[in-house]
Amino acid sequence: MRDADWSFGMLALLAITVTVYFARTLVLGRARNSRVDADGGSLLVTKGFMEFGYWLMAPVVSGLARAGITPDQVTALSLVPALAAGVAVANGRFGLACWLSTGASMCDSIDGLLARRVGTASDAGEAFDAVADRYVEFFFIGGLVVHYRGSLGLSLLALASMMGAYLISYSTAKAEAIGVPAPRGLMRRAERAIYFGFAAGFTPFSALLIGPDAPAWQREAPMVLCMALVGGIANLSAVSRLRQIMASVRARDALRALPGPAPMPVALPTVAPGPGTAVAVAASGAAGAAGGAETKRSFG
Repeated sequence: MRDADWSFGMLALLAITVTVYFARTLVLGRARNSRVDADGGSLLVTKGFMEFGYWLMAPVVSGLARAGITPDQVTALSLVPALAAGVAVANGRFGLACWLSTGASMCDSIDGLLARRVGTASDAGEAFDAVADRYVEFFFIGGLVVHYRGSLGLSLLALASMMGAYLISYSTAKAEAIGVPAPRGLMRRAERAIYFGFAAGFTPFSALLIGPDAPAWQREAPMVLCMALVGGIANLSAVSRLRQIMASVRARDALRALPGPAPMPVALPTVAPGPGTAVAVAASGAAGAAGGAETKRSFG
């Protein structure tokens, strides 16, 4: 089977699902989703495309929930097509890699949807999912590095994509670890997966049009362009995220360095001297001092 045949099959499947979704939209309206409404989409992946994706995965999530499949099992399953996609890319089988990477990416989205559906979302599952995502992305881009090992420039583009992808994920995790809001930015995990998936699908068409004797950067232009976009935008986004995180940390530390308010004066009752007066005055003073110390700690 020619590699281009895989791409033709994926293109036909995409055309069918888009047509069905378009008809559904005309009759019932857009497939609104609370997560999409909260996220709002981005410049690289629009809100409408995200709604289409969630609509496409909804029946799969329902079927897995009825079958008793756990989110962790779906996460673990994503590693199988991801590894196979990396091997396919390393051997220049981009059309086949498109199918495999699409399956891995769908698993990556479905596990979270399934966890919320069955009520088993947990920090442990999130940690497992985050590590699996890094492996999934490494397999694909690692395959690109192997495939382009004969060209220094293309290998560097692939490595730049990998570096940008990991820096974005690391900056988000670091922000959460030090307790500041994780900044949003372009070329997030889902966006990178979509761009690489489409590039893999269209690369065999480019090879057919240009011919096998052309240089790799011409013959595989969609993938080369994708690596340049992902590598450039992801690294710029990572630098922007770093600046936002540093600004948030400095603002937080400056707020913590502000002196706490002075202790409120304690009004002591006017009493006639007596045996217990000294004890009452001392107790009132100690309470005032403790209140002041507690107020300072709350600002420090």
